[in-house]
Amino acid sequence: MNDPVYPRQLRASRAFLVLHGPRILGQKKKLEAEVERLPDAALPWEGKLAGPEPLRLLVAGDSTAAGTGAATQDEALPGSLARELHARTGRGVIWRSVGENGADTGQFLERHLTDALARPADLVFVTLGANDALHARSARAFARDLRELLETLSDRLPEARILMSNLPVFIRFELLPEPLRTTLYRHSRNLERAARTVIARDPRWMITDQVPPPYGPDFFASDRFHPSASGYADWARWAVEDAWHRGLSEIASAPRPAEA
Repeated sequence: MNDPVYPRQLRASRAFLVLHGPRILGQKKKLEAEVERLPDAALPWEGKLAGPEPLRLLVAGDSTAAGTGAATQDEALPGSLARELHARTGRGVIWRSVGENGADTGQFLERHLTDALARPADLVFVTLGANDALHARSARAFARDLRELLETLSDRLPEARILMSNLPVFIRFELLPEPLRTTLYRHSRNLERAARTVIARDPRWMITDQVPPPYGPDFFASDRFHPSASGYADWARWAVEDAWHRGLSEIASAPRPAEA
C-alpha cells in the first residue's frame, strides 16, 4: 500500500480525532474485542552473539520491545538487530530488551526507566510512539516525555548512541477500518514530526530517516498488527541500513572499557 501524505491535515490530527471520536472509539473497542491477543516473546529477554569486543545493545519500548508476534526475543527485534550489527561490524553483541505491551512513552518512563538504565549500552534502540498515537496523546506531551527519556538515557549512559525507530505506517494496516486507519496515520505522522524536532537537539540521537519500504506479505504476525519474526528481521535490516551511513557506523570502531 502507498504511504500518502496529508500535509494540511497532519497538524489537525487530534481535532480530526475529536470530530470523529465516537465512531473511532467504537471501532477501537470492536478491534480490541475481536483481534487475537498475542503473548510477549518468551524469556529470556537477553542474549549474546559471540565475537571480539562485543557491542552492548538495549532495545527499549512497547510491545515491539516485548517481542509480541514472535516466539522468542532472538526471533524478534533485539535478536534481529544484534545479527545486523554483528554482520556489519564483525564484533560480538550482548543484547537485552526492556519494554511493555501497550506502553506509551510516559508509561515507559514511569515503569521501565530504572531497568533500562541498569546496565551500560553502546546502542539504545527506542521503539515508542505507536501507543502514544493509539492513546491520542498530544504531540506536546509526547515530545516532553520523549525528551526526558532521551536526556536521561544520555546522562546515565553517556557512551551510548541512541537510535529511535520511526512510528508505524498505520495507513498500511489493512486490519484497521476507516476512519480509524487514516486518523491513526495522520496523528502518528504528527507525533513523528515532534520526535524529529526533539532528536535534532543532540548529535548522539538519531531517528530512522526514510519511510520504511512496503511491508511484505509475511511482515505481520497472525494478529495482523504486530510484526512476525520475518517482519522483525525486515525492520531491523532497514533500520540499521538507513542509519548506518548517517553516523551509526561509528559504533563499529567505538572503544570499549576493558571491564565491560
